[in-house]
Amino acid sequence: MTKKTKRSIQWVKKTEKQKNAGIHLIVEFWNGKIIEDPKKIEKILLEAVKRAKSTPLKTVINKFSPQGITGVVLLAESHIAIHAWPEINYLAIDIFTCGDKAMPYRAFEYFKKVFKPEKIEIREIKRGKIHVV
Repeated sequence: MTKKTKRSIQWVKKTEKQKNAGIHLIVEFWNGKIIEDPKKIEKILLEAVKRAKSTPLKTVINKFSPQGITGVVLLAESHIAIHAWPEINYLAIDIFTCGDKAMPYRAFEYFKKVFKPEKIEIREIKRGKIHVV
C-alpha cells in the first residue's frame, strides 16, 4: 500500500547560477564497530535522520544469515541506508537528502562517532544539478 505524503522539497541553491535537488553522500567505513542488532541499527538510523534534519517515513531492517545487516530509512527528503559486511569489517552508508534545510553531513558525523572506523572514504554527489540562465 502506498502512503501519500506531502513533498517538502526545495532546491538547494549553491550560487545564483547553479542549484541542485539534493546532496548524496556515498560513505565507506573500514575496520570500525559492526552492529548486527536490528533494534540498535534502527535506533542509530533514526538518530542520524534526526541529526540530518530530515523526516522519516518508513524504516526497514533486514538481518542476514549467518551475518550482515541492511537498514534503510525512507525519508520525505530521500533516504539513508546502512549495509554491513562483518566478514570484511566494512560498512557502506548512503545519505541522500534533498532540500535546503537537510544537513547530510551531520548524519555522517554521527555515524563516524558511533562506528569509529579506522578508514573512511566519502564522495559527495550533487543530484539534480541545474544551471540557471
